[in-house]
Amino acid sequence: MPNERLRAALLERGLTIATLAESIDVDPKTVERWITKDRTPYRRHRYAVASRLGLDESYLWPEALSEEQVTAASSSEVITIYPHRWAVPRDAWGRLFATAKEEIGVLVYSGLFLAEDNGALNILADKARAGVRVRILLGDPDSPQVATRGADEGIDEAMAAKIRNVIVLYRPLRAVEGVEFRLHSTTLYNSMYRADDQLFVNTHVYGLPASNAPFWHLRRVAGGDIVNTYLQSFERVWEAAKPLPPGD
Repeated sequence: MPNERLRAALLERGLTIATLAESIDVDPKTVERWITKDRTPYRRHRYAVASRLGLDESYLWPEALSEEQVTAASSSEVITIYPHRWAVPRDAWGRLFATAKEEIGVLVYSGLFLAEDNGALNILADKARAGVRVRILLGDPDSPQVATRGADEGIDEAMAAKIRNVIVLYRPLRAVEGVEFRLHSTTLYNSMYRADDQLFVNTHVYGLPASNAPFWHLRRVAGGDIVNTYLQSFERVWEAAKPLPPGD
């Protein structure tokens, strides 16, 4: 069967078979066989194609890597694990977002600490003006999921109030072109903070505020699957979320 993922990736990026072939120094007929006959390239070519398209080789060729290879690559994606979010160095947030060249994503219920960080907000604004896509997902303060999270943490209505406060704090950033805000109504198992291939993941623990929960610093590695799993989750939440009304 044809490799529709590879075909679609080329179409989405406006690339032709010839253009891709030239960029990775192979014959166009070879690339055509990868698509039409689902031939699996050598790994150096898989890596070159994945890098050129901004995708992971395990997405384009799911059967190419053994389970052992995927596991080994995934373990290399873990840079640091902190016992609590409050243990993360304060300047780590600015340094994370400052590395972004294409994509920044934030998925939280409130993320009040970030909305209060003027330095980080200035970086987000500067990145958006430079052409980086900035997407921020906040919990819908009127949703039952937010009410449940507030009850779980023992703060009840304060969770929704925190989100409304954050929406106000984000007003200057919301005025910057290239920054998108949406409200989600999901059961949030992890908060995420993305800058291209780097990802901060703040796990959620029942009965504890996010600041006391464990925290992962990850970086995507070719063939790994941890970062991809989280980013796919981010996209599902984004697609189901609703735009934040301009007047809020």
